[in-house]
Amino acid sequence: MEYKMNIAGLDRALPLCKATDDLYIAAFVIMGDQELTVACARELLKIAPEYDLLITAEAKGIPLAHEMARQHGDTKYIIARKGTKLYMQKVFKVEVRSITTDRIQHLYLDQSDADAMKGKRILIVDDVISTGESLKAVEDLVNQAGGNIVARVAILAEGDAMNRKDIQYLSPLPLFNPDGSIKE
Repeated sequence: MEYKMNIAGLDRALPLCKATDDLYIAAFVIMGDQELTVACARELLKIAPEYDLLITAEAKGIPLAHEMARQHGDTKYIIARKGTKLYMQKVFKVEVRSITTDRIQHLYLDQSDADAMKGKRILIVDDVISTGESLKAVEDLVNQAGGNIVARVAILAEGDAMNRKDIQYLSPLPLFNPDGSIKE
């Protein structure tokens, strides 16, 4: 089963994946789809307010953030990492549970990235916002760093996220029943 949709002017077929016995989600994976990444970055920049730095969570948001930064002429963007690295100093940590991951995860930010965000206008970027848990974790990191969140943008808003007033997105993405029909 798949869900066909147009995203940023491009047609894509998203495979439906079982999340629970009575809930299926459409798998949207931007990684490896350069054409879609470029188009989505272009369209998100059209709706994004002025910002100084953008941030995304590892990993699926990375190509999008990279392309948005490239198109916007940014020299830097921030990645909230899923694990610490040897070069990271004075690490900030938050907990997150994603709909696509079966366990609690953490996101990390080091002091140099926090210093870069302090007092700056920060744009949070994601591929899909669903439950909002990853978004909340990134917001917590930005707030700990002293950044000022100017907007939250995503390619897709899934399920109830499409009713949120605090995010901007390119397209809604429904949730599905086990037979592939859209959940009401």
